[in-house]
Amino acid sequence: MASISVAFTILSVLLSSVSLATSDPAFDNFLQCLHNHINPSDAISEAIFTPASSSFESVLQAYIKNGRFLTPTTPKPLAIIAAGHESHVQATIICAKFHGLQIRIRSGGHDCEGLSYRSNTPAVLLDMFNLRSIDIDIQNETAWVQAGATLGELYYSIANKSKVHAFPAGVCPTIGVGGHVSQGGYGNMLRKYGLSIDNVIDAQIMNANGTILDRETMGEDLFWAIRGGGGASFGVILSWKIKLVSVPEIVTVIHVDRFLEQGATDIVYQWQQVAHNLDNDLFIRAMPQVVNGSRPNEKTVKVSFIGFFLGQMDRLLQLVNESFPLLGLKQNECKELSWIESTIFWADFPNGTSIDVLLNRPSKPVTAFYKTKSDYVKNVIPKEGLESIWKMMLLRDWNMRMEWNPYGGKMNEISETETAFPHRSGYLFKIQYSTSWADEADIDNQINWLRDVCAGMETYVTKNPREVFMNYRDLDIGSNPSNQTDFKNAEVYGHKFFKNNFQRLTKVKAAVDPDNFFKHEQSIPPYSV
Repeated sequence: MASISVAFTILSVLLSSVSLATSDPAFDNFLQCLHNHINPSDAISEAIFTPASSSFESVLQAYIKNGRFLTPTTPKPLAIIAAGHESHVQATIICAKFHGLQIRIRSGGHDCEGLSYRSNTPAVLLDMFNLRSIDIDIQNETAWVQAGATLGELYYSIANKSKVHAFPAGVCPTIGVGGHVSQGGYGNMLRKYGLSIDNVIDAQIMNANGTILDRETMGEDLFWAIRGGGGASFGVILSWKIKLVSVPEIVTVIHVDRFLEQGATDIVYQWQQVAHNLDNDLFIRAMPQVVNGSRPNEKTVKVSFIGFFLGQMDRLLQLVNESFPLLGLKQNECKELSWIESTIFWADFPNGTSIDVLLNRPSKPVTAFYKTKSDYVKNVIPKEGLESIWKMMLLRDWNMRMEWNPYGGKMNEISETETAFPHRSGYLFKIQYSTSWADEADIDNQINWLRDVCAGMETYVTKNPREVFMNYRDLDIGSNPSNQTDFKNAEVYGHKFFKNNFQRLTKVKAAVDPDNFFKHEQSIPPYSV
């Protein structure tokens, strides 16, 4: 009885303090509801942060990765539930639904538009960063990974068990596994092993009724949908069961910089023709960016070629010099590493950095501002087109870059309907556009200029629809600020993200969440005739 009394006292303090900050009775009732649904031993009071809590701002901001959403005008959640137990997730869903509140679900905070933690309508933030256990089973080459674990923590855990196993996913170690995988999971082994979702064999998701489902109980339709369709439209991803892949003890990475004055245009032109047809063990990204030239006040374009090869240097040099000779790859531009050391290289840490850095959690928010957009390319851009692109990039003195990521290999072998992610065979590469800046006053100028560059790319990219990558969230392509997603509006972004898979996704949504409880500005709406 004493523990119940203590828990009730703590909750009463929460209720009274938050009432001073908000007069919303539905929210007060929500907090009381949490208490009613949680066993005192599960310590729900320790997981609740309201604006009246001294640590509310630090908890909220710790996983904000974009300074655009640290401004005073950014909407803040009514409360943060930093779930430490599945029962916390369940209570949050049940109570928010009953009292008419929306929830936002954050696993790592890398959503490019901040939709995992901000909302234009009153919402509660369900933060998953404490649900981060990783259970590696090397004998069966599988692992269960909770949604709040980061990619860095996953990679570190795998490497602690084996030198010859890995998982194909992104290169940024602080990304949360929950959202990254549910939206596809793009990484430098996709030409060999496909996307993260192509290596998922089971999952746990909590639905709008607070029920935990696995692959068997959720059914194949929902399991199909959450692999590439975004889990936050259908429920709360609790964990993924993943299939580990084989890697050699030694892999090789490359970093080659070529400037326009060194024939970068010809090299990029050849890259487009060969990168998607190279040996499946090899992934070479082309990254054009504006840099300082050799003369004062002069700007030029540098193209960096960043590569990952599942093998040793000698074979890599032979493959590249035979298939991609214009690159002129030299031995001193290659480095042999273990797979786990290669993740440090790709995360752009200095040489010699300990792999312990993969375990670092954010202690303060990222203050740099950025905006990201994306495109897909199916046809080689002619040299004149490349020169036009460089001119667009050089029109303004700003920190703008593109990442051109090759397809081919395993991606050509997987049907566009195998998972909800449709961008498979027939693509040469995917483009990520990004710009970053430090001054809040530059937001409009920077974003508008990025939009202008993307408009100038229209000739060279996919059409009808102009396809985009869901992991690079972009509200420019259609959203509903009220969050009351209507079907016609959703078709705008739905077909760009999912092509013909969009309709099936809406039918899955109608079956598992007909009341559209799980929603955000670019979520999947229930099917509507």
